[in-house]
This record gives sequence, C-alpha cells and structure tokens, in this order.
Amino acid sequence: MRDAGAAEETAAKKANDGRVGLINGFAAYGMWGLVPLFWPLLKPAGSVEILAHRMVWSLVFVGVALLFVRKWDWARELVRQPKRLGLVAVAAAVITVNWGVYIWSVNSGHVVEASLGYFINPLVSIALGVLLLGERLRPAQWAAVGVGLLAVLVLAIGYGQPPWISLTLAFSFGTYGLVKKKVNLGGVESLAAETAVQFLPALGYLVWLTAQGRSTFGTEGAGHAALLASTGLVTAIPLVCFGAAAIRVPLSTLGLLQYLAPVFQFVLGILYFHEEMPAERWAGFALVWVALCVLTWDALRSARAGRVALARAAGAVVQDEETPRSASAV
Repeated sequence: MRDAGAAEETAAKKANDGRVGLINGFAAYGMWGLVPLFWPLLKPAGSVEILAHRMVWSLVFVGVALLFVRKWDWARELVRQPKRLGLVAVAAAVITVNWGVYIWSVNSGHVVEASLGYFINPLVSIALGVLLLGERLRPAQWAAVGVGLLAVLVLAIGYGQPPWISLTLAFSFGTYGLVKKKVNLGGVESLAAETAVQFLPALGYLVWLTAQGRSTFGTEGAGHAALLASTGLVTAIPLVCFGAAAIRVPLSTLGLLQYLAPVFQFVLGILYFHEEMPAERWAGFALVWVALCVLTWDALRSARAGRVALARAAGAVVQDEETPRSASAV
C-alpha cells in the first residue's frame, strides 16, 4: 500500500511538472513570438540605441536575479577557464548581430522575412552540425535540408536577391546555439556572462550618443525611458521561462514548441503590419514548412525508436536477472 501511494505521488508530481513545463514553454515562445509588437514602441530611438540599451539593462536585471538566488559559483569557474571565456565572447558577438538585425528588421518593416530566419534555423543548425561537427544525417534529414535549400532559392528569385535578413538571423542564431553547447552554462548564467562582455561597449556607445545630443533616453519623457529600460526584462523573462520548460518537458516537445515564435511573427507580419506576400514568397515559405514537417516527423520517429530500444534493453536486463533465480529454484 505504501509503495502504491509513493508511486501515485511520484506520478502526480511528474504530471504537475509536465504541466508547469508546458506553461513555461508556451510563455517563452509566445513572448518571443509577440516581441515584434514591442520594438516599434521604442521609436524614435534607432535600432543601435535600442540594441545598446538591451545589452546594458539585460545585465542589470540578470545581475539582480543572480544576487537574489545567490548563484555565483559558475562565474569563479568560468574566470579560471580562458577557452570557455573566449567562447562566451564569441557567443556575445553573434547574439549581438542577431539582436541588432532583428530589431532593425522589425522596425524597418521586414517582420515576415525575420520570421523566416527562425523557421529555417533548425535546418541551419543541422547544416552546421554536418559541416563543423562531422555529424551524419539520416535520409529524411538530408531531404529536409535539400527542400530548405530549394526554398531559399525560390525566395531569392521572389525577392530579387537572397533573403539576407533571414539568412543572417538563422546563421547567427545557429552559431550562437553551437557555441553555447560548447560553453555549457545555464540560460540565466549564460546571459549574464554574455551581457557582461557586451556591457562596456554598449554603455560606451550610450555615453557617446548622449554627448552628441542624439540620445532619446532622457529627451522623450519618462515613459520612453522606462520602455528602453524594460528591454532588459523583455530579454530576461522569456529566457527564465524557457529554462523552466527545458528541465521539465522532453526535448521533442520543446522542439515542437519552438515553431510557435516564428508562426506568431509571421501572422503578425501579415495581419498586423500588413506586409506584402506575393505568390513566390508563399511558395518559398510553403517549401520551408514542408522541410520542417519532414524534420519533425523524422525527429519524433527517431525518439520513439529510441524509447522502444531502451524499453527492450531494460526488459532483457530484468529477464537476465530473473533467470538465475528460476534455475536455482529448480
């Protein structure tokens, strides 16, 4: 009876953790998907000024959070490892490019093209894994990458040039993910380390902008200043929610949730920002979605096969353990 009660309690706790994880996952990707609504509110600040404020205030808010939870051991370990520090600097550089291009693209009327960057990001991550890590692809993954390349070609014809915004966002974020994998820091800790690298250049730029009389932080009213300061919260809160989701839900579920952000951005680009979508762009996006469907199907099938193999292995171990008992009983 006691064992049954403990099992029920464990199952209930696991189910509750799963619900909390899903809620946090939806919250993280939902906020990332709706963030195009936020950046235009910061005008007349330019994209570079917004980017600099995002770097400065992100460190402030993450630093306060780390002080509250008193998690600083990782920083001491990181300082003693120059190679990891170098990788953190690389991560800070590529995420600076990603943030800057994204803010500029939204405030310049390219929300749909920006969403495409995050649609093709999984394909870019796979390509980087093959090129840089020597990973081998399954046939379905090769097919998905091939369809993705065809989509980029169709979009290049439609735009009259390669979709540079999408490609820059996808490759910068893909590189960022690759470097973060090598650094192996938690989400909040990683953001703190990266924004610490960004802080002095960003603060120096803001001081220079103020000296030139071109800063909007103190000249557009308290509301505008508060919005610029809140860029730190807009950066940190989704990341905290993502961290809470990552430890509670399976990677396959998290992989499906990641498509929420570009879907929201795409819908906002068409319905709210009224960006044009001629037939050739629809064709390119359709090919990207086909590639993502193939990729998702293959990932789910592979995960299911892995679980079945693990269950069979566990069953074989139990059978091997019971066989000697049966023999001794005879």
